[in-house]
Amino acid sequence: MDDMAEVYAEVDAVRRTLGERASFREPGTLRELTRRIEGTTALRRTPAAEALLADLRAYEPGKRFDATKAHINGRRDGHVFSLFDASYFPKLSLDYLAYSELPADAHLVERYASPTVPVTLTGHSAGFGSRVVVALFPENHLDGIQRPDDLVFYFIDKFVERHNRVTRRMIPAVTAPGSFPLIEGASDACVRQASSWWVRLHEYHHRQGDMPIPEFLPAKKYKPLAGLEELRVDVSAMLALLHDDALPREEARTAYEYVLAERLLRYAVEGIPRPNYDAVASQLLFGYLREHEGIRLNGDTIELSPEIPAVLAAFLEEIRRIEHLIHEEPVAEVRRRLIEFTDAYTDFDPVARDYRYLPFFADVKKKLGV
Repeated sequence: MDDMAEVYAEVDAVRRTLGERASFREPGTLRELTRRIEGTTALRRTPAAEALLADLRAYEPGKRFDATKAHINGRRDGHVFSLFDASYFPKLSLDYLAYSELPADAHLVERYASPTVPVTLTGHSAGFGSRVVVALFPENHLDGIQRPDDLVFYFIDKFVERHNRVTRRMIPAVTAPGSFPLIEGASDACVRQASSWWVRLHEYHHRQGDMPIPEFLPAKKYKPLAGLEELRVDVSAMLALLHDDALPREEARTAYEYVLAERLLRYAVEGIPRPNYDAVASQLLFGYLREHEGIRLNGDTIELSPEIPAVLAAFLEEIRRIEHLIHEEPVAEVRRRLIEFTDAYTDFDPVARDYRYLPFFADVKKKLGV
């Protein structure tokens, strides 16, 4: 067993001793966790573990994991180790990963600068093996804090896997022939590059506009607003890919098709029967494009209009106008307007107080078994 295999095994052994997530912040739990990590052989000698131990010993509610995040943000060794608490990543708790950064287009990195790190996983403990853990955000740590310079990781190998498993099957099944000529049948290397470009543009645009993240993260945590924010930044990314002439044209157009296919198709079947915020974003995109003639349904086939870019631009302008009101209206009023806009193009059940899946995509999920 090599050194890292021993580290992952020790992490998994310690994580199995943890109690319920609700106890993670209790002083007794943290003292016992500290003692167990200190008692390991290989794990305790890693710089990542030394940083986490410093934070666990000094933990107070509301206090940042300064040592852990300094180790991560410094890109010292390509390792991340922490205690995590994210409701949408239920299998993530005490976990460790090692990563390798992917190469990047120089113009993309400079023009759309953000603390985004597209990576492939080179090793990990059990929690990062979960299929749904495709990214790691600063607020996922126990401290719950995100600062503008904190690194955001995207696990691109998982993006490729889910594209091949779901989206690649959906494209020929539900869209007219020729709708996605560049991404349909693309190689894994092509999908990997498109994914890396997407996540860089995604995180950059979160930090733009009148209500950027992380400043307005608390205001946008409600499911429809989280979904709307995801769609806002992805539409911004798609338009950048279409209109930034400094990007290589074929690669940019391929990435545009990839983002559109993922957002319009794959996320739309996630979480059935109870949509998550990404699924709400896809419902919103589907509803808006259909209402404004960006797409049309011909039986059980989605036909894409050449006018999609113009419709996407109009969508973005509507959101921009609402969010611009933050300079003259209270946050609560702008939130109300954004929710009202989202609900106009989705299916909200006022009795269950949740969003329903569109029957079209529920049928697709059943038919394809995705």
